[in-house]
Amino acid sequence: MTSQPAGDEPATVICKRPGCSRPLPATQPRGRNRQFCSTDCARRYHNDARTPAPAAAPVTSGTDPLAALETLLRQAVVHARAAAEQAAGLDPAAVRAQVAEAEAARRRAEAAAVTAAAQTAQALGETDALAEALAAARDDTAAAQAAAQDAADTARTAAAGLTQLRTDTAAQISAITDRADEQSAAARAHADRCARERDDALAAAAQARHGAETEISRARQAETDARNETSAARTDAGRERDALRDSCQAQLAAAHALTQAERERAERAEAQLETERADRRTLTSHITSTAGGNSPLPGPQPRSGARSK
Repeated sequence: MTSQPAGDEPATVICKRPGCSRPLPATQPRGRNRQFCSTDCARRYHNDARTPAPAAAPVTSGTDPLAALETLLRQAVVHARAAAEQAAGLDPAAVRAQVAEAEAARRRAEAAAVTAAAQTAQALGETDALAEALAAARDDTAAAQAAAQDAADTARTAAAGLTQLRTDTAAQISAITDRADEQSAAARAHADRCARERDDALAAAAQARHGAETEISRARQAETDARNETSAARTDAGRERDALRDSCQAQLAAAHALTQAERERAERAEAQLETERADRRTLTSHITSTAGGNSPLPGPQPRSGARSK
């Protein structure tokens, strides 16, 4: 069931199960369109749509319980054979899709088994009562003839019921066969859709794996390049450190040599200064000693350690 859209607004899709007015989820899965709001609604819809089993004919006081039990057993055999053929014709995917329906059918089968057991016990009780009535009827011939007439009527009724049961059974078998064909077709379609989704998922996974391998290769190459750059940087830093150390050592040696040369020059200059001071003192003492005797002043004497200009 779908609600009619108003104007240009999108139509609101309602759950297909009668009595449920809840809208379907906005997100639709891949594949065919969704018809039920939940899995529970889908299970209940299919359980309600299943063809009910024909009710067993009630055991009346005029019906032979053993004959009725035999009829029920024949019906059970026919239904079991039809169910076996239906199960053999179904696809395994459809069987997996109907696990919930099988569980409900199992419960109904258990209830039917309990009902059949109760009917069997009731039939056995009625059989014992009929046996006692038969023992009493042997003493009365007229009652036996009446019972025979009743048995004949019951037999005719049972024959008519058997004919009707055969007709109903044939109709049910035809309906079950049609439904099995529909379920088999739906299961095949579902299997094809699952196969397509599996192929799409495998292709996406392969593409993702290829992309991951590419990214891993790039990361490894980047790591290798980083290691190479780090090693080259370490080598360059070591070479620059050695060159800087050699340069510093050369500068220190040059500074030490220059300091030593300046020190030697200062010592030579100090020695020359001391020599000049000694010469001046000698000259001064000589001038002082000769000034008193009025002797002519001697000329300047050459100095051995005169500082060269």
